[in-house]
Amino acid sequence: MLNSKKIVIEVMYKADYCLPCFYMDQTVLEVLAKYADFIDYQRVDFLRGEGKKRFLELSRLLYGEENFRKHCRLAPVPSLFIDGELVFDAIPPVFELEDAIDEAIEQKKNRTTLDK
Repeated sequence: MLNSKKIVIEVMYKADYCLPCFYMDQTVLEVLAKYADFIDYQRVDFLRGEGKKRFLELSRLLYGEENFRKHCRLAPVPSLFIDGELVFDAIPPVFELEDAIDEAIEQKKNRTTLDK
């Protein structure tokens, strides 16, 4: 079960032979140790099992039901979502990923504080 106090990072991942997918995943893994207490990381293997379902859920959230159904709009591959929102649709430099993670952590803290 995911920790609600942590941000959730999800990478849309096709397969190991998809080099952009592989490098996006590696970029996240590179910073994961630094943020271990703040991140739940999920690689969404959208060609398999639960990954297919999550990929379609995120595509619907991103483009809306009508665009998803009528225009076959799907989430970019690779892409990186933080807490269900598209943040990168290309491999980010590490410093940009860290900035996005820091911002998401701060927003999560602020929402948690306001909920109390």
